[in-house]
Amino acid sequence: MKTIKGKKIMLLFAVMGLASASAVKAQDKVEASVGADLVSGYIWRGQDLGGVSVQPGASISYKGLSLSAWGSVGFEGTDTKEFDLTLSYQYGGFSIGVTDYWFTNSSAPARYSDYKEAHTFEVGLGYDFGPLAVNWYTNFAGSVGENKDGKDAYASYVSVSAPFSLGGIDWTAEIGATPWANDFYNDYSDGFKVSAISLQASKEIKITDSFSFPLWAQAIWNPTTKGAYFVAGISF
Repeated sequence: MKTIKGKKIMLLFAVMGLASASAVKAQDKVEASVGADLVSGYIWRGQDLGGVSVQPGASISYKGLSLSAWGSVGFEGTDTKEFDLTLSYQYGGFSIGVTDYWFTNSSAPARYSDYKEAHTFEVGLGYDFGPLAVNWYTNFAGSVGENKDGKDAYASYVSVSAPFSLGGIDWTAEIGATPWANDFYNDYSDGFKVSAISLQASKEIKITDSFSFPLWAQAIWNPTTKGAYFVAGISF
């Protein structure tokens, strides 16, 4: 990341992570998971990337280190198709990870081997304080976003989320913003812009004594683009 402001914030997260020294013990055996979500719409960081979609995911982890794969395929031919690979590490509330995003759609077809145009490589740092979680993400390679002068902007996104329970349902309130101008988010927005304000409700739906699945619904507003969305999903 080339901006001094970004470096200071990321360094702060790293220091907090090293200073945490919590008593949380990482798992001492390999753990793996696989699943899929069915969503009514694919909204990512305030951006509309498609309608009804199937989003599979799989991960394997050991002692805080994990490798995961995630994808999204829409029912419509114009929807964005996505395949992501993430390598991350978590210790206590501190987390750090690198993600390779691959996006393609009918209006901007791309091969997986097209490094510069089809892939975005992102580094993320975060800390979960319990009642509040803060995360910072910055594109560092591939399609990183540009400013109005056509120069690499190394687009970034910062989010703050707060989980809480109310009325027997789990809720999460979140706000996300882009710290500086770029075309990766919000179409060349100038400077700091809020990209998403959301409220999500989730609940386990019991089918039988041995089977249940999570159901969630989320309202999202992007103040910069004036977009508003209400989506829902179920997990298997």
